[in-house]
This record gives sequence, structure tokens and C-alpha cells, in this order.
Amino acid sequence: MLPQDGRRRSEVSMRILIAPDKFKGSLNGPEVAAAIALGLTAHDSGHETIQLPVADGGEGTAQALQSAMDGRWITTPVRGPLGQPVNADWCLGTDSSGRTVAALDMSSASGIALLDPAERDPWRASTWGTGELIAAAMAHQPDRIVVGVGGSATCDGGSGMATALGFHFLDSAGTELEVPAGLDQLSRIVAPDQDWPDLLVACDVNNPLLGDLGAIRVYGPQKGVAPDQLEHFESRLEQLARCVERDLRRDCADLPGAGAAGGLGYGLAAFCGARLESGFKLVAEAVDLAAAISRADLVIAAEGRLDRQSLMGKAPGGVANLARQAGVPAVAFCGSVVAEDLEALRAHFDLIVPLVDEITTLEEALAEPARLLEQKAATITQRLVALARG
Repeated sequence: MLPQDGRRRSEVSMRILIAPDKFKGSLNGPEVAAAIALGLTAHDSGHETIQLPVADGGEGTAQALQSAMDGRWITTPVRGPLGQPVNADWCLGTDSSGRTVAALDMSSASGIALLDPAERDPWRASTWGTGELIAAAMAHQPDRIVVGVGGSATCDGGSGMATALGFHFLDSAGTELEVPAGLDQLSRIVAPDQDWPDLLVACDVNNPLLGDLGAIRVYGPQKGVAPDQLEHFESRLEQLARCVERDLRRDCADLPGAGAAGGLGYGLAAFCGARLESGFKLVAEAVDLAAAISRADLVIAAEGRLDRQSLMGKAPGGVANLARQAGVPAVAFCGSVVAEDLEALRAHFDLIVPLVDEITTLEEALAEPARLLEQKAATITQRLVALARG
């Protein structure tokens, strides 16, 4: 394939694939890719840059799939995590197999970014709005629905989502409960008479629902669960799982990814029969990332914070693994890097380029990430050329 301007391959100084994830809270994937590309071509316009933003199930998954499908965006008014009105965007398109696919991020309806830190309330925060988004997608009768489940404000095990889709949560007297607040009194679950579409959950973590590695003990504190409340929240999800197993005949608590998004991964599998998959793998296949890497001289991954977790199912680690398989050098740009994880990260990346360094503070990096990414890329372009040429 010729570059867009018609030059032959031999006339291109270097072909660089830029496959970043978002810089959470500051830049989305396309913005990160654009900034790096500007820097790389600042002094040598002969370099060909291919921008292919990726995601791993967290925020930006729907955007990556929309780009791959050239899908159209649809806005649906839903309930936010605390019941406030939110306009959530999702996309509808056709994948490479000709299937109609709806893609949505739960974070657009039930995400922690929709709340100020002081507003975080795990007792009340609900995935109801995510259920409304799924219902809106189902109304278009797609062949498949993909739900990215990163960035939640919730710990409700998907009970809010299920309520929005017609499930009933009852106490021992048969009285309808308000969830998640009423999960303590949960005695029985009644399912609607509903045929569910092919539903995939794009997971950015592999945690089970319960236990030391589960949704509450690992992720509850960042959503506002106090240390002395962890056991109580754990017991609520245990009760939910018991009722699901008895009433719906589904045992999903130990599935990898069940603990994603405060147990929404579990809820989608338990209530809707969804399949839980690696978000990065799903996106990488949709954008044909492996083929794009095989045609590149150098691959650039990016993420806001680079640490050991970046290698465990997250986008940067996935990009690096595919690059290694193709024999292509891999570079990681990031806002900051955890120093004690550098050794592990350097085993996967040929070069790590953080914005935060001895000159730039974290505050400065957060204030002007695009400018600093462009500047960093321009500064090290020749080093990248040398790396690509071995």
C-alpha cells in the first residue's frame, strides 16, 4: 500500500505506527496520536505516521470500534450514576464480517468521571444508565453489542443495569427493592421474558467478582468504599451471586473479568448471558492491529500512567507484545512512569518516554499534555530513527 501522498516505500524515511490509549482525564486516544504525529514530522516530513488509537475495554473502547467500523454516533439521554440526567454517546456500525455492531462504554452513562470526588457514593451509584444504553442499542436490533466496562463509579454488580432491562429484585416478602441500596434484603430475582442479543463485554481487568482480588477489595476504595465498609459491600455481592445462581441458574462469579466495573462484568454475564473477553484483544482484532504493526518500522504505544499493570491486559502491553511477535521495535510514551516498575517495563519496550521528568512536573504535564507530547516526539525523532534501523 502506498502512503497517502503517493510516494513509494523507499522514499519514506520511516513508517511509524502510533497506537496509543487515552491519557485518562486529559486526552483521548486520537488526540494523543495526533500530538505525537505532529512532533515526529516537525523536522522531517518524510516520515510516514499511521495513527491507529486503541483501547482495552476502558474509556475510549467505543471510540476505537467506531473508527474501525466508520460507525455513526448516537446520543441517548440516560440516568447518570446518581440518577442525574446524562447524554451518553454510543455508536452503530458494520464490522469487517458484515455484522451490525453497537458499541458503548459504560463510563459514558455510569462512569466515575461523571462525578466530582466529593460526590462519589458507592451506596447509591448505579449502572441503571448503562442498562438504558443497552436497551437503546437493542432497539436497533444489531447482530452484536459490545460494552466497554472500564471507569465505573459503581459497585452494584450490574443490578442497576439489570433493573433497567426489566429484572425484578425482591425481598423475602416479595416487595420490589431499590438497587443497589436494597441488595442487603435481596431474597429473589425475577427475570423478564427476553431474548438477549450476542453481547460481548470488553474487559480491561481479569478480576473475579469476589474475594481478595475481587471487585470490592481491589477497586472499591477508589469508588468511595471506606476500609471498614469493604466486608459489607462484599457480602452484598455474595448475596447477589447466591440469588443469581439459584434463580437464574448461572454461576459467573469466578469468570475472569467478572469483577470489572464494580461487578458489571459479572452482571452482564449473569443477567444477559454476555461473554467476557479481553478488551484489548477485541479492539486489536477490530482495527487489524497485528497487520498494521507488521508493515511498520517502529510502533509507539501510549498511556497516561505507565506501570506494571500496563503489561497485564492493558493496551500498552498488548501493543508491545504484538510488536515483539512481528520483530518491530516498540516505544512507550506516557504522562508518568512508576520508577519501581521500570525494569519490568523495559523488558517490553525499547524506549520509554515520560512527560514528567527532572524538568516537567506532574502538574505541568496534566495542564499541557498535547503540547508536551508533540515536543517530546520532536526532540527524540532521530533517536527513534536509529532505533528503527537497528
